[in-house]
Amino acid sequence: MTSIPALPLAGIRVLEFTHMVMGPTCGMILADLGAEVIKIEPPGGDKTRQLPGLGIGFFRSFNRNKKSVVLDITSEEGRATATELAGQCDVVLENFRPGLMEKLGLDYATLCKRYPRLIYVTHKGFLPGPYENRLALDEVVQMMGGLSYMTGPVGRPLRAGTSVNDIMGGMFGAIGVLAALRERETTGRGQEVQSALFENCVFLSAQHMQQFLMTGEPPPPMPSRVSAWSVYDVFTLAEGAQLFIGAVSDKQFATLCRVLQRPDLLDVPAYRDNAARVAVRPQLLAQLGEILAQHQVEALAPRLEAAGIPYAPIVRPEQLVQDPHLKASGGLVPMQTEDGGSTEVVLLPLMMGGRRPGVRSPLPKAGEHTEEVLAMLASRRQAA
Repeated sequence: MTSIPALPLAGIRVLEFTHMVMGPTCGMILADLGAEVIKIEPPGGDKTRQLPGLGIGFFRSFNRNKKSVVLDITSEEGRATATELAGQCDVVLENFRPGLMEKLGLDYATLCKRYPRLIYVTHKGFLPGPYENRLALDEVVQMMGGLSYMTGPVGRPLRAGTSVNDIMGGMFGAIGVLAALRERETTGRGQEVQSALFENCVFLSAQHMQQFLMTGEPPPPMPSRVSAWSVYDVFTLAEGAQLFIGAVSDKQFATLCRVLQRPDLLDVPAYRDNAARVAVRPQLLAQLGEILAQHQVEALAPRLEAAGIPYAPIVRPEQLVQDPHLKASGGLVPMQTEDGGSTEVVLLPLMMGGRRPGVRSPLPKAGEHTEEVLAMLASRRQAA
Protein backbone atom coordinates (compact mmCIF):
# COMPACT_ATOMS: atom_id res chain seq x y z
CA MET A 1 0.00 0.00 0.00
CA THR A 2 1.33 3.44 -0.95
CA SER A 3 1.32 5.79 2.03
CA ILE A 4 0.08 9.34 1.61
CA PRO A 5 2.78 11.81 2.75
CA ALA A 6 1.89 14.07 5.66
CA LEU A 7 0.73 17.56 4.82
CA PRO A 8 3.37 20.28 5.39
CA LEU A 9 1.77 21.79 8.52
CA ALA A 10 0.96 18.47 10.22
CA GLY A 11 1.76 18.82 13.92
CA ILE A 12 1.07 22.57 14.04
CA ARG A 13 -1.88 23.53 16.26
CA VAL A 14 -3.82 26.74 15.68
CA LEU A 15 -6.36 28.44 17.96
CA GLU A 16 -8.77 30.58 15.95
CA PHE A 17 -10.91 33.44 17.33
CA THR A 18 -12.48 34.68 14.10
CA HIS A 19 -15.69 35.36 12.22
CA MET A 20 -16.83 36.53 8.78
CA VAL A 21 -14.14 36.12 6.05
CA MET A 22 -10.64 37.49 6.74
CA GLY A 23 -9.63 35.51 9.82
CA PRO A 24 -11.47 32.32 8.76
CA THR A 25 -9.64 32.41 5.41
CA CYS A 26 -6.29 32.43 7.19
CA GLY A 27 -7.36 29.53 9.41
CA MET A 28 -8.70 27.54 6.46
CA ILE A 29 -5.46 27.90 4.50
CA LEU A 30 -3.48 26.63 7.49
CA ALA A 31 -6.00 23.81 8.02
CA ASP A 32 -5.91 22.77 4.36
CA LEU A 33 -2.11 22.59 4.63
CA GLY A 34 -2.41 20.16 7.54
CA ALA A 35 -2.55 22.23 10.73
CA GLU A 36 -4.99 21.27 13.48
CA VAL A 37 -7.19 24.35 13.66
CA ILE A 38 -9.46 24.77 16.69
CA LYS A 39 -12.13 27.36 15.99
CA ILE A 40 -13.58 29.03 19.09
CA GLU A 41 -17.26 29.91 18.68
CA PRO A 42 -19.51 31.78 21.14
CA PRO A 43 -22.52 30.09 22.76
CA GLY A 44 -25.05 29.55 19.97
CA GLY A 45 -22.29 29.35 17.35
CA ASP A 46 -20.55 31.83 15.08
CA LYS A 47 -23.17 34.29 13.78
CA THR A 48 -21.55 33.98 10.35
CA ARG A 49 -23.29 30.59 10.14
CA GLN A 50 -26.65 32.39 9.93
CA LEU A 51 -25.88 35.26 7.54
CA PRO A 52 -28.45 35.81 4.77
CA GLY A 53 -28.06 37.14 1.24
CA LEU A 54 -24.53 37.61 -0.10
CA GLY A 55 -23.12 36.33 3.21
CA ILE A 56 -24.92 33.00 3.16
CA GLY A 57 -21.91 31.13 1.76
CA PHE A 58 -19.24 32.66 4.01
CA PHE A 59 -19.12 29.98 6.70
CA ARG A 60 -19.10 26.99 4.37
CA SER A 61 -16.52 28.59 2.09
CA PHE A 62 -13.89 29.42 4.72
CA ASN A 63 -14.23 27.00 7.65
CA ARG A 64 -13.50 23.50 6.38
CA ASN A 65 -11.01 21.13 8.02
CA LYS A 66 -11.44 22.80 11.41
CA LYS A 67 -12.59 21.67 14.85
CA SER A 68 -15.31 23.69 16.57
CA VAL A 69 -15.23 24.47 20.29
CA VAL A 70 -17.88 26.60 21.96
CA LEU A 71 -16.50 28.86 24.70
CA ASP A 72 -17.91 31.99 26.30
CA ILE A 73 -14.73 34.07 26.35
CA THR A 74 -16.64 36.95 27.95
CA SER A 75 -16.80 34.85 31.14
CA GLU A 76 -13.89 34.41 33.54
CA GLU A 77 -13.98 30.63 33.17
CA GLY A 78 -14.10 30.84 29.37
CA ARG A 79 -11.16 33.24 29.26
CA ALA A 80 -9.14 30.99 31.54
CA THR A 81 -9.83 27.99 29.31
CA ALA A 82 -8.99 29.97 26.17
CA THR A 83 -5.71 31.14 27.73
CA GLU A 84 -4.79 27.58 28.66
CA LEU A 85 -5.65 26.39 25.14
CA ALA A 86 -3.42 29.09 23.67
CA GLY A 87 -0.55 27.62 25.64
CA GLN A 88 -1.07 24.30 23.88
CA CYS A 89 -0.99 25.91 20.44
CA ASP A 90 1.65 27.22 18.07
CA VAL A 91 -0.52 29.94 16.55
CA VAL A 92 -3.44 32.14 17.62
CA LEU A 93 -5.60 33.94 15.04
CA GLU A 94 -8.08 36.75 15.67
CA ASN A 95 -9.98 39.33 13.65
CA PHE A 96 -12.23 41.11 16.11
CA ARG A 97 -12.70 44.86 16.52
CA PRO A 98 -9.71 46.88 17.80
CA GLY A 99 -9.19 46.53 21.54
CA LEU A 100 -11.53 43.59 22.18
CA MET A 101 -8.89 40.89 22.67
CA GLU A 102 -6.89 43.25 24.89
CA LYS A 103 -9.99 43.86 27.01
CA LEU A 104 -10.43 40.09 27.38
CA GLY A 105 -6.77 39.52 28.23
CA LEU A 106 -6.33 37.38 25.11
CA ASP A 107 -4.12 39.80 23.17
CA TYR A 108 -0.55 39.11 22.13
CA ALA A 109 1.05 41.37 24.74
CA THR A 110 -0.66 39.39 27.50
CA LEU A 111 -0.28 35.87 26.10
CA CYS A 112 3.35 36.17 25.00
CA LYS A 113 4.47 36.76 28.61
CA ARG A 114 3.29 33.25 29.46
CA TYR A 115 3.93 31.66 26.08
CA PRO A 116 6.97 33.26 24.42
CA ARG A 117 6.94 30.76 21.51
CA LEU A 118 3.41 31.74 20.52
CA ILE A 119 2.78 33.19 17.04
CA TYR A 120 -0.19 35.54 17.15
CA VAL A 121 -1.93 36.84 14.02
CA THR A 122 -4.13 39.92 14.25
CA HIS A 123 -6.29 40.60 11.19
CA LYS A 124 -7.06 44.30 11.25
CA GLY A 125 -8.61 47.08 9.24
CA PHE A 126 -5.38 49.13 9.31
CA LEU A 127 -1.79 48.64 10.39
CA PRO A 128 -0.48 50.99 13.12
CA GLY A 129 -0.96 54.64 12.19
CA PRO A 130 -3.60 57.39 12.21
CA TYR A 131 -6.35 55.05 10.97
CA GLU A 132 -5.63 52.03 13.18
CA ASN A 133 -8.63 52.39 15.52
CA ARG A 134 -11.18 52.81 12.75
CA LEU A 135 -13.57 49.98 12.01
CA ALA A 136 -13.15 48.73 8.47
CA LEU A 137 -15.03 46.58 6.00
CA ASP A 138 -13.88 45.27 2.64
CA GLU A 139 -16.02 47.89 0.89
CA VAL A 140 -14.68 50.69 3.10
CA VAL A 141 -11.05 49.99 2.21
CA GLN A 142 -11.87 49.43 -1.46
CA MET A 143 -13.12 53.02 -1.48
CA MET A 144 -10.09 54.28 0.50
CA GLY A 145 -7.48 52.18 -1.29
CA GLY A 146 -8.07 53.20 -4.90
CA LEU A 147 -9.69 49.94 -6.01
CA SER A 148 -13.29 51.17 -6.34
CA TYR A 149 -12.15 54.26 -8.26
CA MET A 150 -10.18 52.12 -10.70
CA THR A 151 -12.97 49.54 -11.12
CA GLY A 152 -15.96 51.74 -11.94
CA PRO A 153 -16.46 54.25 -14.74
CA VAL A 154 -15.62 57.92 -14.14
CA GLY A 155 -17.76 59.32 -11.34
CA ARG A 156 -19.14 55.90 -10.37
CA PRO A 157 -16.75 54.11 -7.99
CA LEU A 158 -17.60 50.42 -7.90
CA ARG A 159 -16.51 47.78 -5.40
CA ALA A 160 -15.09 44.54 -6.75
CA GLY A 161 -17.63 41.74 -7.01
CA THR A 162 -16.20 39.66 -4.16
CA SER A 163 -14.45 40.10 -0.79
CA VAL A 164 -11.02 40.56 -2.37
CA ASN A 165 -9.35 42.28 0.58
CA ASP A 166 -10.83 39.99 3.23
CA ILE A 167 -9.67 36.93 1.33
CA MET A 168 -6.23 38.31 0.44
CA GLY A 169 -5.82 39.66 3.97
CA GLY A 170 -6.30 36.12 5.25
CA MET A 171 -3.77 34.90 2.70
CA PHE A 172 -1.18 37.42 3.90
CA GLY A 173 -1.92 36.39 7.48
CA ALA A 174 -1.14 32.78 6.54
CA ILE A 175 2.05 33.85 4.75
CA GLY A 176 3.06 35.65 7.94
CA VAL A 177 2.44 32.48 9.96
CA LEU A 178 4.66 30.43 7.66
CA ALA A 179 7.47 32.99 7.91
CA ALA A 180 7.11 33.27 11.71
CA LEU A 181 7.21 29.48 12.12
CA ARG A 182 10.42 29.39 10.10
CA GLU A 183 11.94 32.22 12.13
CA ARG A 184 10.97 30.53 15.39
CA GLU A 185 13.12 27.56 14.40
CA THR A 186 16.11 29.89 14.64
CA THR A 187 15.16 32.23 17.49
CA GLY A 188 12.99 29.97 19.65
CA ARG A 189 10.52 32.82 20.01
CA GLY A 190 7.16 33.62 18.52
CA GLN A 191 5.95 37.02 17.38
CA GLU A 192 2.90 39.05 16.47
CA VAL A 193 1.88 39.14 12.81
CA GLN A 194 -0.49 41.84 11.60
CA SER A 195 -2.41 41.72 8.33
CA ALA A 196 -4.67 44.62 7.39
CA LEU A 197 -7.42 45.32 4.87
CA PHE A 198 -6.38 48.85 3.92
CA GLU A 199 -2.73 48.04 3.29
CA ASN A 200 -3.83 44.97 1.35
CA CYS A 201 -5.99 47.11 -0.92
CA VAL A 202 -3.19 49.66 -1.43
CA PHE A 203 -0.95 46.76 -2.47
CA LEU A 204 -3.55 45.87 -5.10
CA SER A 205 -3.45 49.48 -6.31
CA ALA A 206 0.36 49.70 -6.28
CA GLN A 207 0.76 49.34 -10.05
CA HIS A 208 -1.51 52.34 -10.62
CA MET A 209 0.34 54.38 -8.00
CA GLN A 210 3.62 53.56 -9.73
CA GLN A 211 2.12 54.52 -13.08
CA PHE A 212 1.42 57.99 -11.66
CA LEU A 213 4.87 58.27 -10.08
CA MET A 214 6.52 57.39 -13.40
CA THR A 215 4.36 59.53 -15.71
CA GLY A 216 2.99 62.32 -13.51
CA GLU A 217 -0.42 61.55 -15.00
CA PRO A 218 -3.25 60.28 -12.77
CA PRO A 219 -4.32 56.84 -14.06
CA PRO A 220 -7.91 56.79 -15.35
CA PRO A 221 -10.39 54.18 -14.10
CA MET A 222 -10.14 50.89 -15.94
CA PRO A 223 -13.31 51.47 -18.04
CA SER A 224 -11.66 54.66 -19.34
CA ARG A 225 -8.11 53.37 -19.54
CA VAL A 226 -5.80 53.91 -22.45
CA SER A 227 -5.06 50.33 -23.38
CA ALA A 228 -1.54 49.26 -24.23
CA TRP A 229 -3.05 46.83 -26.75
CA SER A 230 -5.33 47.52 -29.67
CA VAL A 231 -7.49 44.40 -29.31
CA TYR A 232 -8.23 43.82 -25.65
CA ASP A 233 -11.96 44.07 -25.05
CA VAL A 234 -15.35 42.40 -24.69
CA PHE A 235 -17.22 41.90 -27.97
CA THR A 236 -20.86 41.03 -28.59
CA LEU A 237 -21.25 38.11 -30.97
CA ALA A 238 -24.33 36.64 -32.66
CA GLU A 239 -27.43 36.22 -30.48
CA GLY A 240 -26.01 38.59 -27.88
CA ALA A 241 -23.27 36.24 -26.61
CA GLN A 242 -20.25 38.06 -25.19
CA LEU A 243 -16.60 37.12 -25.52
CA PHE A 244 -13.41 38.79 -24.33
CA ILE A 245 -10.66 38.68 -26.95
CA GLY A 246 -7.09 39.86 -26.49
CA ALA A 247 -4.56 40.13 -29.31
CA VAL A 248 -1.53 41.64 -27.60
CA SER A 249 1.10 41.34 -30.33
CA ASP A 250 1.35 41.92 -34.06
CA LYS A 251 1.56 38.15 -34.56
CA GLN A 252 -1.63 37.57 -32.58
CA PHE A 253 -3.44 40.33 -34.49
CA ALA A 254 -2.48 38.70 -37.80
CA THR A 255 -3.65 35.32 -36.49
CA LEU A 256 -6.96 36.84 -35.35
CA CYS A 257 -7.54 38.34 -38.80
CA ARG A 258 -7.00 34.93 -40.37
CA VAL A 259 -9.33 33.22 -37.87
CA LEU A 260 -12.01 35.80 -38.73
CA GLN A 261 -11.28 35.24 -42.42
CA ARG A 262 -10.40 38.91 -42.83
CA PRO A 263 -6.76 38.97 -43.98
CA ASP A 264 -7.55 42.23 -45.79
CA LEU A 265 -7.31 44.04 -42.44
CA LEU A 266 -3.57 43.39 -42.49
CA ASP A 267 -3.28 45.60 -45.57
CA VAL A 268 -4.82 48.65 -43.85
CA PRO A 269 -1.94 51.13 -43.24
CA ALA A 270 -3.47 52.31 -39.94
CA TYR A 271 -3.32 48.71 -38.64
CA ARG A 272 0.33 48.05 -39.57
CA ASP A 273 1.52 47.52 -35.97
CA ASN A 274 0.22 47.65 -32.40
CA ALA A 275 1.21 51.28 -31.79
CA ALA A 276 -0.57 52.38 -34.96
CA ARG A 277 -3.63 50.33 -34.08
CA VAL A 278 -3.80 51.79 -30.56
CA ALA A 279 -3.89 55.28 -32.12
CA VAL A 280 -7.07 54.33 -34.00
CA ARG A 281 -8.39 51.86 -31.44
CA PRO A 282 -12.04 53.06 -31.39
CA GLN A 283 -12.21 52.67 -35.18
CA LEU A 284 -10.63 49.21 -35.06
CA LEU A 285 -12.87 47.96 -32.24
CA ALA A 286 -15.98 49.19 -34.06
CA GLN A 287 -14.92 47.36 -37.22
CA LEU A 288 -14.08 44.16 -35.33
CA GLY A 289 -17.40 44.45 -33.49
CA GLU A 290 -19.31 44.43 -36.77
CA ILE A 291 -17.35 41.40 -37.97
CA LEU A 292 -17.71 39.47 -34.71
CA ALA A 293 -21.45 40.12 -34.55
CA GLN A 294 -21.74 37.69 -37.48
CA HIS A 295 -20.00 34.84 -35.63
CA GLN A 296 -21.53 32.24 -33.32
CA VAL A 297 -19.55 31.96 -30.08
CA GLU A 298 -19.78 28.14 -30.11
CA ALA A 299 -18.05 28.02 -33.48
CA LEU A 300 -15.54 30.82 -32.92
CA ALA A 301 -14.24 29.87 -29.46
CA PRO A 302 -12.63 26.55 -30.56
CA ARG A 303 -10.95 28.28 -33.47
CA LEU A 304 -9.52 30.98 -31.21
CA GLU A 305 -8.24 28.33 -28.83
CA ALA A 306 -6.64 26.31 -31.63
CA ALA A 307 -4.97 29.46 -32.95
CA GLY A 308 -3.58 30.43 -29.52
CA ILE A 309 -5.59 33.66 -29.20
CA PRO A 310 -6.45 34.62 -25.59
CA TYR A 311 -10.22 34.64 -25.17
CA ALA A 312 -12.81 34.15 -22.44
CA PRO A 313 -16.57 33.84 -22.22
CA ILE A 314 -18.23 36.00 -19.57
CA VAL A 315 -18.95 33.36 -16.93
CA ARG A 316 -21.32 33.77 -13.99
CA PRO A 317 -20.52 32.19 -10.59
CA GLU A 318 -23.39 29.71 -10.83
CA GLN A 319 -21.96 28.42 -14.11
CA LEU A 320 -18.63 27.61 -12.45
CA VAL A 321 -20.36 24.88 -10.43
CA GLN A 322 -20.39 22.85 -13.65
CA ASP A 323 -17.07 24.08 -15.07
CA PRO A 324 -15.39 21.09 -16.77
CA HIS A 325 -11.85 22.26 -16.01
CA LEU A 326 -12.56 22.80 -12.29
CA LYS A 327 -14.08 19.34 -12.06
CA ALA A 328 -11.37 17.58 -14.07
CA SER A 329 -8.51 19.31 -12.25
CA GLY A 330 -9.92 18.44 -8.82
CA GLY A 331 -10.52 22.03 -7.81
CA LEU A 332 -14.21 21.55 -7.00
CA VAL A 333 -14.94 18.72 -4.58
CA PRO A 334 -17.77 17.55 -2.30
CA MET A 335 -17.83 18.37 1.41
CA GLN A 336 -20.25 17.09 4.01
CA THR A 337 -22.03 20.04 5.61
CA GLU A 338 -22.89 20.64 9.25
CA ASP A 339 -26.50 19.55 8.65
CA GLY A 340 -25.47 16.19 7.20
CA GLY A 341 -25.95 17.24 3.58
CA SER A 342 -23.31 17.85 0.94
CA THR A 343 -22.05 20.81 -1.05
CA GLU A 344 -19.32 21.51 -3.60
CA VAL A 345 -16.37 23.60 -2.36
CA VAL A 346 -13.49 25.31 -4.13
CA LEU A 347 -10.04 24.15 -3.01
CA LEU A 348 -6.92 26.26 -2.59
CA PRO A 349 -5.57 27.27 -6.02
CA LEU A 350 -2.33 25.32 -5.76
CA MET A 351 -0.81 21.88 -6.17
CA MET A 352 1.96 20.43 -4.01
CA GLY A 353 3.79 17.37 -5.21
CA GLY A 354 1.08 16.71 -7.75
CA ARG A 355 -1.81 16.84 -5.27
CA ARG A 356 -4.38 19.40 -4.22
CA PRO A 357 -4.75 20.01 -0.46
CA GLY A 358 -8.35 18.90 -0.03
CA VAL A 359 -11.25 18.32 2.34
CA ARG A 360 -10.29 15.99 5.19
CA SER A 361 -13.29 16.30 7.48
CA PRO A 362 -16.94 17.40 7.39
CA LEU A 363 -17.79 21.01 8.15
CA PRO A 364 -18.10 21.06 11.96
CA LYS A 365 -21.31 21.70 13.83
CA ALA A 366 -21.05 24.50 16.38
CA GLY A 367 -19.29 23.02 19.42
CA GLU A 368 -18.88 19.58 17.86
CA HIS A 369 -15.36 19.17 19.22
CA THR A 370 -15.76 20.97 22.56
CA GLU A 371 -15.71 17.79 24.65
CA GLU A 372 -12.78 16.30 22.72
CA VAL A 373 -10.58 19.39 22.93
CA LEU A 374 -11.34 20.19 26.57
CA ALA A 375 -10.73 16.54 27.53
CA MET A 376 -7.34 16.82 25.83
CA LEU A 377 -6.66 19.96 27.82
CA ALA A 378 -7.62 18.26 31.08
CA SER A 379 -5.42 15.27 30.26
CA ARG A 380 -2.42 17.50 29.62
CA ARG A 381 -3.13 19.37 32.85
CA GLN A 382 -3.09 16.12 34.82
CA ALA A 383 0.08 14.93 33.07
CA ALA A 384 1.83 18.16 34.03
